[in-house]
Amino acid sequence: MHRFLSRWARLLGTAILFLGFVVVGLTWAQDNSRKVIARTAPSYPELAKKMHLTGKVKVEVVISPGGSVTSAKLAGGNPVFEASALAAVKQWKFESAPSATKSAITIEFVEP
Repeated sequence: MHRFLSRWARLLGTAILFLGFVVVGLTWAQDNSRKVIARTAPSYPELAKKMHLTGKVKVEVVISPGGSVTSAKLAGGNPVFEASALAAVKQWKFESAPSATKSAITIEFVEP
């Protein structure tokens, strides 16, 4: 019985792993080559001004086939800049593509 369950567990694990790759492969294409058509500059946060902070923020975005940003999340950097970076990047427009793509964007904040 143990051998039977072990075999089924391995088959189930392999099937789940395979299906995970298929879903990821069909849903996302990692692509940093889509050109930006329109950028919205992020505002410099008041807290960062008061503290004389500078830094970079990495944002991961999902871009629809039509070129609009469908989702954005912080992937690294100072959280003080998070809201401003996300709000700006969500307004960016990219060139069209056959499918949705995922991309990483780095925004640098320098004191005005």
